[in-house]
Amino acid sequence: MKGQRGGRPRDSRVDHNILQATRELIDEVGYPALTVDQVAAHAGVGKAAIYRRYASKAEMAFVATMHEQPLPPLAGTGSLHGDLLALVRTFHVRMAAPAARQLAPALISELAVNPELNTRFQDTFLAAEQAAFAEIIEQAVARGELAGTIDPAMAHLLLLGSLASALYILNLPVDDPMVTDLAAAATAGITALADRHHGDPGEAAEPR
Repeated sequence: MKGQRGGRPRDSRVDHNILQATRELIDEVGYPALTVDQVAAHAGVGKAAIYRRYASKAEMAFVATMHEQPLPPLAGTGSLHGDLLALVRTFHVRMAAPAARQLAPALISELAVNPELNTRFQDTFLAAEQAAFAEIIEQAVARGELAGTIDPAMAHLLLLGSLASALYILNLPVDDPMVTDLAAAATAGITALADRHHGDPGEAAEPR
């Protein structure tokens, strides 16, 4: 979601100052009270510099609190379940943070009405997450755990989609036992999909 807005050269120092100011102000005043004016003043930049980079407060805050953090290296546990569990535990820490809990509903609302923002969200943040799932799946296939590959977007939906729903829509008290169950359910689902798409048709029963 760091795509250039407006075609001017980007100043990495200004980028850093904007995102750092955003994080500090979210910690200080919370996301609902945050304003672009506050961020501009705190970062020592003009509002135009912010709007050249981000379409809205929600996008700016999302990049500062979530997208700016690099994805963790794959755990390489030697099993599909272990790799998925390590990944979802990392994302649980990020997604359950107070700033993320405040921001997610606003971002979801903006994605629904802003096609440009939705495209950037899909092409950057979600694409990076799905690439991690693709690598986990490829390693599981190479180990013989899976009958073949499946769409990483489906794996992403089974695991992180369920976590996001629990945190941001159902408002469940997500703890590590639940995270562990989500990883187990995603492992079973991915395995079943791989069997359905690549296994012996005589062994894979059609769903009723």
